[in-house]
Amino acid sequence: MRDALMRLLEPPIEALDYELVDIEFAREGRGGVLRVFIDKRAGDVQGGGPLSVDTSGADAPGVDARGGQPVGITVEDCALVSHAVSQVLEIEDPIKGHYTLEVSSPGFDRILRKRAHFERFIGERILAELKLPMDGRRRFIGVLKTIADDSIVVEVDGQAHSLPLERIQKARLRPE
Repeated sequence: MRDALMRLLEPPIEALDYELVDIEFAREGRGGVLRVFIDKRAGDVQGGGPLSVDTSGADAPGVDARGGQPVGITVEDCALVSHAVSQVLEIEDPIKGHYTLEVSSPGFDRILRKRAHFERFIGERILAELKLPMDGRRRFIGVLKTIADDSIVVEVDGQAHSLPLERIQKARLRPE
């Protein structure tokens, strides 16, 4: 169901100039919760990362002091996307039964699932978990050094590990 929802919701979200980062659906109680995680497109976020906040003297949280422009995802962004997604879900009805829609930013520990996500966060600390062990381990926590061909290079304790993208089960930012 996740992949079908991603395919269904990605076009209307991208039409609003946002990126669909991830989707979670969880059954809770008598219904469920559909969580949609969005971000601004890589070039649209001032400060270079998700939910970046300039701390060099901004008068208000979430505002870049250099230009006074919002940084990262705002409540208004979530409301706009929620409205568009609700319309699509109402028409297509991909989820049977009652559920609640939640739209939010991916947070500081955002998931990395596309090649473009890895490219955007080169130099950041990440957690990559493999489907099967490699070099005697499945979990690699370190700095994302580069992406080449179909692999990422993660430096863990001074040692570089080349991890094929197709072997990565999940990956996310892992800020200290």
